[in-house]
Amino acid sequence: MNKSTATSRSGKELVGREAPGFVAPVIGAQLATLDDYKGLPLILNFWASWCPPCREETPGMERVWRKYREDGLVILGVNVQDGEDEARRYINEFGVTFPNVLDLDGRVTIDYGVTGLPVTFFVARDGTISGRWVGSISETRLDSWARSLKENKDIRNTNHGENPKGYRSLN
Repeated sequence: MNKSTATSRSGKELVGREAPGFVAPVIGAQLATLDDYKGLPLILNFWASWCPPCREETPGMERVWRKYREDGLVILGVNVQDGEDEARRYINEFGVTFPNVLDLDGRVTIDYGVTGLPVTFFVARDGTISGRWVGSISETRLDSWARSLKENKDIRNTNHGENPKGYRSLN
């Protein structure tokens, strides 16, 4: 019997595969595509304004972004199930400066197999997903994996998984 939850399996099958492409509106700007970040280490963080674990991890996400952005590391937030006004309020509340896109039709969420929030994917420079974390990620783990991603180190064999107390189902 499979004892893992659907939420804990979010995007698990994508690790080691090419990240699914997408086109989505950047909050307060033009459209973004995954190709815009080709060749850069990329952290994709799926979140929503109503998600308590998302609120828990956002300050650390911003600090890691500020630490590594000059080194070419990109953090891209993917907002799920909010309108632009709600997403903008959240971004302003937390002083978020990394780019965020709106997944208005749910296509990006579906393509990444996200069934609960938050979920964070780590995309290597070659476009493959080298890791993922389900639930709120600690700033320490995020920093460690961001550094490895920036240095082009493979994180596939590290402790992938979840924070079982740090996610909310989309249901």
